[in-house]
Amino acid sequence: MSRSKPIAANVKVLDHEIVVDLADGRVISAPLSWFPRLSNATARQRAEWSLIGQGEGIRWPELDEDLSVEGLLRGAPAPRAKV
Repeated sequence: MSRSKPIAANVKVLDHEIVVDLADGRVISAPLSWFPRLSNATARQRAEWSLIGQGEGIRWPELDEDLSVEGLLRGAPAPRAKV
């Protein structure tokens, strides 16, 4: 059985979480605290996203933030900046 890659259909960034509706009907979410750029962004900046790679990822151009759907499914938070 061939498994296709998970594809995002819609994204909502709420006060404390990001919610992604997948094309196959699943809904996934992750804490916004996992993604500092999104967590520190304004509501307007959070709302300005686009799907990339035919839905394999999500991009916030103004924030220079990209998330992969596969990473969200794995529960992978954004890497922390090294000090």
